[in-house]
Amino acid sequence: MLAKRIIPCLDVTGGRVVKGVNFIDLIDAGDPVEQAQFYDEEGADELVFLDITASSDGREILVDMVRRVAERIHLPFTVGGGIRSVEDMRQLLRSGADKISINTAAVENPTLISAGAKAFGSQCVVVAIDAKRKDKSWDTYTHGGRRSADMDAIEWAKKAVELGAGELLITSMDCDGTQSGFDNNLLARISEETSVPVIASGGAGTVQHFIDAVETGKADAVLAASLFHFRKLTIEEIKKEFLKNGIPIRIPA
Repeated sequence: MLAKRIIPCLDVTGGRVVKGVNFIDLIDAGDPVEQAQFYDEEGADELVFLDITASSDGREILVDMVRRVAERIHLPFTVGGGIRSVEDMRQLLRSGADKISINTAAVENPTLISAGAKAFGSQCVVVAIDAKRKDKSWDTYTHGGRRSADMDAIEWAKKAVELGAGELLITSMDCDGTQSGFDNNLLARISEETSVPVIASGGAGTVQHFIDAVETGKADAVLAASLFHFRKLTIEEIKKEFLKNGIPIRIPA
């Protein structure tokens, strides 16, 4: 079994890290560059930077801030928000990103997934899916969770992988920011029906939630934001518990 990954997420708007509940009621959570450097030193496996209002505001991502973060860390670095073209991807990769996350643009123009994979390799293309329960399945949302795409999230995940996505970032809008646990049913369905690594997002509150996302949700990586930003739980604590439970994890030298 490959080592599981613990990934802090910087949700950024207006040049600041923010965090809310169910994608609303955002509160300030610090400076992106300072937070990124903290996680680098703390032993995170990767870092995700999402400009969460770029698509809904119809603007480009904060490239200068991406560059400043990249200069201060040594972690694999995924960047998303407001990316609409292969050229946008190229600019961010040149600015220090290792992987590109696309959500709204992928739904509106699925060929962007294939184009990005062809230009930079599937390993660079992460498709992010914001999913919300609808009857017995889950609906897909875009524009930072503001618009329903009226697409089944499971089917969209399968399609994204067929088009060339090398990884899936799955966020449960129902669980986001609640600290009540991940939607492990959603994660397990997508993990079982696709062939690429799945990152669990939305709902982390305790160490056990991380363990459940891996064991029950079958996730390859677990992402959290407010839990880390407000220092309610450390990456070291999670990794120690993973080891106690026989879950492979990378321990910094």
